[in-house]
Amino acid sequence: MTAGTPLAVQRLEPAGPIDRALRLFADVRAGEGLTAVLLASNVFLLFCSYYVIKPIREALILSGGGAEVKSYAAAGQALLLLVLVPAYGALADRLPRRALLNAVTAFFVGCLVVFYALTHAQVSIGVVFFLWVGVFYLMIVAQFWSFANDVYTKDQGERLFAIVAFGGSVGAVAGSALAGRLIPVVGIPEMLLVAAGFLVTAAVVSTAIDARERHRHERHLPPALTTAEIPAATGEYQIEMVEDARKLTVSMPGTPTSRRGTFRLVFTDRYLLLIAMLMLVLNWVNTTGEYILGRTVSAAAASAVASGQANGLSVEEFIGSFYSNFLFVVSVAAMLLQLFVVSRVIKYLGVKVGILVLPVLALTGYAVLAFAPVLAWVRAVKIAENATDYSVNNTVRNVLFLPTSRDQKYKAKQAIDSFFVRAGDLLSAALVYLGTAVLGFSTSGFARVNLVLAGIWVVLALAIGRAYQRKSRTVQTGQLAW
Repeated sequence: MTAGTPLAVQRLEPAGPIDRALRLFADVRAGEGLTAVLLASNVFLLFCSYYVIKPIREALILSGGGAEVKSYAAAGQALLLLVLVPAYGALADRLPRRALLNAVTAFFVGCLVVFYALTHAQVSIGVVFFLWVGVFYLMIVAQFWSFANDVYTKDQGERLFAIVAFGGSVGAVAGSALAGRLIPVVGIPEMLLVAAGFLVTAAVVSTAIDARERHRHERHLPPALTTAEIPAATGEYQIEMVEDARKLTVSMPGTPTSRRGTFRLVFTDRYLLLIAMLMLVLNWVNTTGEYILGRTVSAAAASAVASGQANGLSVEEFIGSFYSNFLFVVSVAAMLLQLFVVSRVIKYLGVKVGILVLPVLALTGYAVLAFAPVLAWVRAVKIAENATDYSVNNTVRNVLFLPTSRDQKYKAKQAIDSFFVRAGDLLSAALVYLGTAVLGFSTSGFARVNLVLAGIWVVLALAIGRAYQRKSRTVQTGQLAW
């Protein structure tokens, strides 16, 4: 058996009603349905919390400092993450799984209560709150997927992550709708407490999941197994072997990680570094694409209003109407893809193909926009790109961490999903500044840059797909029935 090899032990038990209902959407086996629903509920609550406070963030930053300050604050998030990500890694070194999840959640709940008190005291928090929300979203979602990777074996994750991720898709829609209805009624400060309530509920759910999975492993333990066989048979323990020193270490996945540095984990492992570079390029392309869309919509709105073809709308109303429809279509398309397509892509085509879907789509889309950057084509490309990113790509990129150690799941993933994501946004901001202020790029010029970046993205995805297959072969997953 290789290092860190978990072997899952399951009794042959009949499928329950939840298992059977979920089989319409994924390959759910006996006893797996409830945990999948609980994990989906967990991420649903986290996304509700974020999307409830997202419009508050925009209102506070734009009213307090304007769009320019918002841009500068986005750069500040990357600097903050350089400090916070190692701090999170140090916390993961010292706390077991459940305590880590609850401690981080409690910190963010406490922050929301403080922000509530400050807003009531008429203290300006726009910039600070904008920085905090960006860090909160990246870190809390990355931690959730670390937890999901820790709960599931590689086989389970590949089959069930599509269901889990659907909870996030629904949470985004529900949180946005709730914010739109409640803000005029209860006001901005009170919405911060609503978000805190979602976080507290999410912590209760994650605690229940942790307890349930531990109980299931203990209940499924065959009485005939010896103590030495328990770690290999249950999947509840992680085994690390150092062959040259002939040393065997057995530890629970819920125990603290090793003391290796967070960024060091990424830069000393080729597989993790490839994922980090993919996330950087992905967000560079996506954020630049958002700029292309915004620039095209603004030009189209000004032209329509000037020519009297805007149906009586002002420029702001034209843009608002466009984005309302755009975001609705993206949300619906992403939910349908998540529910009916994602699990089948992973099951029948595999992770190696799944990780290529979005970069190939982006490469094709920006090849079109490089020569025809008209609004209809830009809208179609961004709908396809965003819907696929929020569904297929979001699920597959989290699957990539299934065959990794606990250190890599909690610490390296936090660095990749927060700092490297924000670094991609910063590179996009630098590109937009150079392209507009120095190089004088047209919309098609930015699309051509994205075309080149999408080509690099495809190469990275190919390398990651091959590395995932190699890494997966070192993880042996077995089931014992009795």
